[in-house]
Amino acid sequence: MTQTRLPFFPEDIELINNYIGFQKKHCIVYYFNGAMPVFQHHENDYASFRLFTSQLIVNGNVRQVEIVKAFNVSSISVKRWVQKYREKGNKAFFYRKNNANLGY
Repeated sequence: MTQTRLPFFPEDIELINNYIGFQKKHCIVYYFNGAMPVFQHHENDYASFRLFTSQLIVNGNVRQVEIVKAFNVSSISVKRWVQKYREKGNKAFFYRKNNANLGY
C-alpha cells in the first residue's frame, strides 16, 4: 500500500493561481479569493482540505494540476477526491464506517 502524501502549508501567502491563494497562520489554513478570505480549516483537518480543494476544482476556480503543485499532493489523490465529491457530495469526506447506521 502506498503512503499518503500530506499537503504542505507554508506560513506566507501562497498563490494557487491568479485568483486563489492560501496561508497558514497559527495552525489554521486560510483560503483567499483576492484579499477576501473564503474558507479556513485546521492544518490537520485533511477531510476539510480535500473537500474544499475539490469544490474549487469542480466550480472551475482552480485546475487539478494547480492543487497538486501548490500543496505537493499526488495527482491521482486529487482526481479521487474530485470524483468522490462529484458522486457523493460533501458528506463523503466525513463518512466513517461506524456511522453507517446513521444514514450517512
